[in-house]
Amino acid sequence: MLMGEYQHTIDAKGRLFMPAKLRDDLGGTFILCKGLDGCLFVYDKDEWHKLEVKLNALPMTNKNARTFARFFFSGAAEMECDKQGRVLLPANLRDFAGLDKNAVIVGVGSRAEIWSAERWQEYNDANADDADAVAAQLADMDIGI
Repeated sequence: MLMGEYQHTIDAKGRLFMPAKLRDDLGGTFILCKGLDGCLFVYDKDEWHKLEVKLNALPMTNKNARTFARFFFSGAAEMECDKQGRVLLPANLRDFAGLDKNAVIVGVGSRAEIWSAERWQEYNDANADDADAVAAQLADMDIGI
């Protein structure tokens, strides 16, 4: 399970240090793609395959399904860390997530997310007061919160 919050910098070549705990959980190669809320998603190969199966099962005749599949697959890249534990973030994904210097890597259960430090702070500031209301709504879904 991917969890925790880690702050790191992106070097001039676009490389980001991935924490050892996350590297161990993600495996030797992993998938990096555009995420929701302005961040990048990071999946291990098994979780990516599950998402791939679900997206491929959506009807091609549904415009929203095509749009969503394009969003995820078009920017996806198979990645691996170098010997120093760094991953080279593709320029198109850095641009998408507004990543330039300071980044926050967040473990979110089945995936990790990479945020610009500024966007992560803005997200937390905007959503901090909503946690109780969201938990109450999720309790109605009987997920054990």
